[in-house]
Amino acid sequence: MSKKTRRRGKDTSSSNTHSAMGRESNEEESAHMDVGITIGSSREHSPERKYAFQIEEDPRSHDAAGVFGRTAQKWRRLYNNKDFGNIVLLISLYWLQGIPLGLAHGSIPFLLKEKLSFAQVGLFSLAGYPYSLKLFWSPFVDSLYNRSFGRRKSWIVPIQLALALAFWWMGTHIDSLVRNPADSIHEIMYLFLLIVFLGATQDIAVDGWALTLLSKENLSYASTCQTVGINCGYFLSFTVFLALNSVEFSNKYIFSEPRVEGFLQLGPYMAFWAAMYVVVTAYLALFKAEDAEESSAGDADYGIVETYKTIWRICRLPHMQQLIAVLLFAKIGFIANDSTTQLKLIERGLHREDMALAVLIDFPVQIFFGYYAARWSQGVSKMRPWRIAFILRLMCGVLAMIVVHYFPQGGLTRGYFYAVLATNVASSMAKTVQFVGISAFITQIADPAIGGTYMTLLNTLSNFGGTWPVFFIMRAIDYFSSASCVFPAEAAPTSDTSGGGGTALLAVRQPYSCVAQEDRARCAANGGVCNVRWDGYYVVSTLCGLFALVLFFGFIRPTVLRLERLPTHVWRVSKASRM
Repeated sequence: MSKKTRRRGKDTSSSNTHSAMGRESNEEESAHMDVGITIGSSREHSPERKYAFQIEEDPRSHDAAGVFGRTAQKWRRLYNNKDFGNIVLLISLYWLQGIPLGLAHGSIPFLLKEKLSFAQVGLFSLAGYPYSLKLFWSPFVDSLYNRSFGRRKSWIVPIQLALALAFWWMGTHIDSLVRNPADSIHEIMYLFLLIVFLGATQDIAVDGWALTLLSKENLSYASTCQTVGINCGYFLSFTVFLALNSVEFSNKYIFSEPRVEGFLQLGPYMAFWAAMYVVVTAYLALFKAEDAEESSAGDADYGIVETYKTIWRICRLPHMQQLIAVLLFAKIGFIANDSTTQLKLIERGLHREDMALAVLIDFPVQIFFGYYAARWSQGVSKMRPWRIAFILRLMCGVLAMIVVHYFPQGGLTRGYFYAVLATNVASSMAKTVQFVGISAFITQIADPAIGGTYMTLLNTLSNFGGTWPVFFIMRAIDYFSSASCVFPAEAAPTSDTSGGGGTALLAVRQPYSCVAQEDRARCAANGGVCNVRWDGYYVVSTLCGLFALVLFFGFIRPTVLRLERLPTHVWRVSKASRM
């Protein structure tokens, strides 16, 4: 980059505005105008430099093109991009990550909640912890590798083969375990703990590869690849699988004659993805070469011990400690809505296929906002969309409680389904904007000297902030819930047939707790009524929302405003990255 370009990038950054670039009178600068945003590699920024933005096309032709025309142009430019093949590869690798995540965080809790309580489902939620604790073994992934085979491939290939083996074995055993979850909840949790651990390890290597696999002008696509890929995999394992697994959906839309099981069972689904893991891994091992220069780009050749020391030095930075605090506590207000609202709707009478349809309609919204959120999260105020989405998610939590409370007693109506759909779409939209926003911010500040470990550090803390409260919130919902199954009298007083003239006492069944869904069904089957005195869902959701609102205006908002304006070099630890 020339001195003139660097000087223009510096002046533009200090002006705190992007629109002024389009009004430059200099004819030489006008010749380089472009509507796309390009971001230089984070390794190229000196302490005095910030990101330089360029505008690629005449804004007047941009306005005249129309929304669909501009979208078509963007996709054509992406297809003709020199990194198109690498972008597709990244999406595929993130897609495979989304498969176990969609099962562990989506479908399996739905299947378990039909027979278990929130506290028992909360026990299964521990299976998702490896994805939020991968920081502890990420230095091994970043430091131990076979240079001739490829730094990232050395981990991605064997990990995906291990995932294929685990999926294949579970494909022959998991259905019998899920049929009786109360007796096998620990076995189910440990099995999914294993595949989530393997997926988290693969994620470390893929995150690090994204920093060097894409060229510097396409680095901003990394967060978009992550969003599209993981959402696609999650969508298939959650929405599509739940719909095809539903007996009602299958009998209505697939089978010509009613059957007792859905079209797709969990075992065959996992066996199919075992084959897909093998196919993608074979292509990666045989046809995708990882250049030696690419493998060592920005690498300081840190050992394992030195990498842990570097992470400790990163965490000791004052601004990093503030960011860590934000990442760990910012999601508390959303957890009750994200992890339990859909389960509560199922409990109130919403069919699984209806929920799957709602998520199906919601999926394009996630992709759309995922693309534009990456563009909104640029410039001086990188985290502004994230802050706006924070308030929107709190509002969605309130709407979710209203939707659950007023769910029709006689069954779902079309109008109420639209209300459920609107609430779900709004919540997912805000969640996607926050996810892409924080991912783009992490990508921009990550120190490539330790590649995947730096990104994994921040991504791990962000994920852990949304994972650690789930177990406690689900247990709290059961703790604050009070419901008893009450039975009517079974028999009236009768004469003593032995001739003693006495009467039999009124026989009444003893009431028992019906907090768990299986106990509710048993209560109704035996002629009882489940009397709900307190529903912990509303108590916990309200407390979490109030806490998050106070935390946002008292700490999160002012802290984020300070952090997003820091120059890039203050996030670096290695001397090479500071130059």
